[in-house]
Amino acid sequence: MTLMEERPKITDVPFAMRDPLHVPKERYFDRGFFELEKKHLWPKVWQMAARLEELPRPGDYVEYEICDQSIILIRQQDMSVKGFFNACLHRATQLCKGSGHLGGGTIVCPFHGWRWKGDGTCAFVYGEEGFEAELVDRDALRLPECKVEVWGGCVWINLDPDARPLREAMSPVADLLELVGFPNMRVWWWKEVVLNANWKMAQEAFLEGFHVMQTHPQLTMGAGQSYPAGIAETEVFPNGHSRFYGRPSDPDMPMRQTTADDFIARLRVLWEGQDAMTLARDLRVFEGVRNKVGPGEDFAAAAIGALFEYAAGAGIPMAGPDAIPLWGGELYTFPNFFVLPQFANALSYRIRPYNDDPEWCRFEVWSLTTYPESEEPKRAKLLGRFDKEDDENWGLIPRQDFSNIERQQRGLHQQSFRGLRLATNWERGISNMHEELDRYLTS
Repeated sequence: MTLMEERPKITDVPFAMRDPLHVPKERYFDRGFFELEKKHLWPKVWQMAARLEELPRPGDYVEYEICDQSIILIRQQDMSVKGFFNACLHRATQLCKGSGHLGGGTIVCPFHGWRWKGDGTCAFVYGEEGFEAELVDRDALRLPECKVEVWGGCVWINLDPDARPLREAMSPVADLLELVGFPNMRVWWWKEVVLNANWKMAQEAFLEGFHVMQTHPQLTMGAGQSYPAGIAETEVFPNGHSRFYGRPSDPDMPMRQTTADDFIARLRVLWEGQDAMTLARDLRVFEGVRNKVGPGEDFAAAAIGALFEYAAGAGIPMAGPDAIPLWGGELYTFPNFFVLPQFANALSYRIRPYNDDPEWCRFEVWSLTTYPESEEPKRAKLLGRFDKEDDENWGLIPRQDFSNIERQQRGLHQQSFRGLRLATNWERGISNMHEELDRYLTS
């Protein structure tokens, strides 16, 4: 089957994908297209709404926002999680903002003091005697819920009561995420930036490894334009998901550099540039092996072996050797969640529309790691929203990406530009995401 024959037959979507090599520019700024996403995508798709570490105790709550919808996620007494639409059933007042803990185990409307228990049942109606009985019936006053599933250390929501099960929607990426140990990972740090770019534009840089040579030259270790353009293979899946990964047999793959200096130097650049994927503890392990590997021995293999040995001794449930081929790659779950695993760590992204504007987005970044089983991390909290050029809070690597993203969005408006032209294989994850989006927009 050719690329042209693979495309979905979409006829009713404005600026629809007609083939996998071109993306109409209007998909990134047209108000009508953005409204279709609000109507047909976000209310019907599974979304990663919170990490479980944000809700460690019964009564803890977190607000999740997507466009004009707000959901309150509440940890229940049995440690399950429920999600409620965030509006008082009296006069629509927003019930909760941000994150916190329910005082007295109840949600209190700040306007007239109506109250709900953490399980959504109405507990108190101020001035109840002034209402017709049917308006304050307790069954009618139960807070409406959305679908919630817990998987991979995260809380996922779907606003569609008829949505298919989460694992079915995430197939086959969920299996790959389990392979790399994602369910055991917890927050190392969590930050946010607001970018002047469409949410799809912001995430497309991470659907390919093609940009490393120019955007992150420090990661090529001096290779420059000789750095292989196709060093990362792309694989697309049903449901809009995709991944890219290194070719293990390629002698230019950084993980196959066998000298101690080359191996450690590249990972030090990665650590210094973002404090994610490679952490300081990994470098300490690798430095400890530096002088223990004899001439002719494979330093990378010895270093990774030492890391597995360290993890076992420290009680860190690190994924096994089968995960190694996925290290340094990317796993994308449609529509907007990314995991880039390496060792017992990962970089993770979530990108959403911001302020009901198709040309702005919220871009959240997590550095995740696997803690010793005896060490439970504290409640995860967003460290803050930082400017894209804030070099005290963003390493060089994310700053490089943020800069390109906004420049792309500006370039879309040039009258000479008609749309994106994509590499047949290296950028196939981008068109696969757009094709799945079109399927939602016609549902």
